[in-house]
Amino acid sequence: MLRDRNLKVTIMKKIAVILMVLCVGFVYSQNDTKTKYEQKGDLVEATIYNDNGQIEQHGFFKNKKLHGTWTYFNEEGEKVSIGSYVNGVKTGKWRFKNDNVVKEVEYVNGKVVKVIELADTSIAFN
Repeated sequence: MLRDRNLKVTIMKKIAVILMVLCVGFVYSQNDTKTKYEQKGDLVEATIYNDNGQIEQHGFFKNKKLHGTWTYFNEEGEKVSIGSYVNGVKTGKWRFKNDNVVKEVEYVNGKVVKVIELADTSIAFN
């Protein structure tokens, strides 16, 4: 009787694992994000689209690391962030827009060293 019970528990565990794998696969298959890659010299240009077809991110990779200018967009296609990476590390001045507030954040070796709020938001992403 104990053996039958252990067998049932084992079968139930296997069924649960199979169901979890199927559910995770289904959830990931629903993600319509598309990415376009194009080789440009020693860089790879990446354009990532959200499910409504708008560009979500645009930037470059070098040696499989984020490198150069990256721009991020909201679902309406408006720029919400722009900045640079060097070998996968945020560097220099980044600008972030949240509602009508634009902040400039300065990075050194991937660490924030300065944050200011910009008074003139019209020049934030030019």
